[in-house]
Amino acid sequence: MNIKEAMELKELVTFIPNKHEPIHNWYYYKEGYSKAFVELMIKKFNIQKNHVVLDPFCGIGTTNLTCKQNGIKSIGFDVSPLCTFVSRVKTTDYDLEDLEKKVKQILGLKFEKPEYLPKDEWLRRSFNRYVLEDIMFYKKNIFQIDDGKAMHFLLLGLMDSAMSCSYAYKDGALVRIQKKHVPPLGKFFKYKMKKMLKDLEKTNVPNVETKIELGDARDLAVCDDGVDFIITSPPYLNKIEYTKIYRTEYALFFQQPKTQIRSFIEEGEDAYFRDMRKCLENFKRVCKGQMAIVIGGGCFPDHVTLVDEKIGEIAEDIGLKVKEILVARNSWCTKARTVKVGQIRESVVILE
Repeated sequence: MNIKEAMELKELVTFIPNKHEPIHNWYYYKEGYSKAFVELMIKKFNIQKNHVVLDPFCGIGTTNLTCKQNGIKSIGFDVSPLCTFVSRVKTTDYDLEDLEKKVKQILGLKFEKPEYLPKDEWLRRSFNRYVLEDIMFYKKNIFQIDDGKAMHFLLLGLMDSAMSCSYAYKDGALVRIQKKHVPPLGKFFKYKMKKMLKDLEKTNVPNVETKIELGDARDLAVCDDGVDFIITSPPYLNKIEYTKIYRTEYALFFQQPKTQIRSFIEEGEDAYFRDMRKCLENFKRVCKGQMAIVIGGGCFPDHVTLVDEKIGEIAEDIGLKVKEILVARNSWCTKARTVKVGQIRESVVILE
């Protein structure tokens, strides 16, 4: 296999650059990659405006929003209702004048104490009573808006604001509770909504067809040769159970997805690679051109797994060509925090 170091991709395959990108930064998603990475792949593959790009693990829509900003049609699937919700809000075409009226209407409401608060023990640990009251007050009024686009726009702002005013914080593969001073939810929510509106005002996003759906990458609802390119990043081996790391958001706003987004900690590597084979078989069926797959190595107490090479072997076995593997980052796998098990890497596997 053609394995090359590409350390210029080190930060681009993380979500960090998106923190400064309008619309992309409406919701922080640690597991994502950057707008700049997608634009690099668009250039590398020479993707044109008459092409269709697929992201079968779309997360919060970085591929889809970047394609839309570049006038390119795209499709995104994810098994997470949270992810597809965020992706749709970020890629929706809005009537800005009407949206501003709806936002002003909600922000101008006089607070009324909710009749009830959630009994969920996790939520009661995650928020102080005053923040939780504010969340439920705004949530109730947002759900009464008769405009679906405006309702979802406001709901995303409320969700992100709620997490900024929470005792819960994400620490690797865990969510922890830390009692601390938190800002008033109402004040933070108003700031967030004004910022989101300002992003839409100053960012001229083309009205390009963007389809976001709940869906499983192992069984894609796309016709044969239905897309031209794929830019994506599957869940990493032995990493995060996504439904757990976002448990606070799910408890407040969503039902847990029926399909588990498995980290394969208990199922083992064989289950992970069986699923990846199904995914790659689907990619081969639906995609006419090249594919960029961002993937990380597997870290275990007694060994490491070079997932990029394994993905390449599976791809070749089913009839795909591995053009190159671009190594973006090398790191050490450790146990007990200090004992080195071996080196792992984060890479971009380029297939066709």
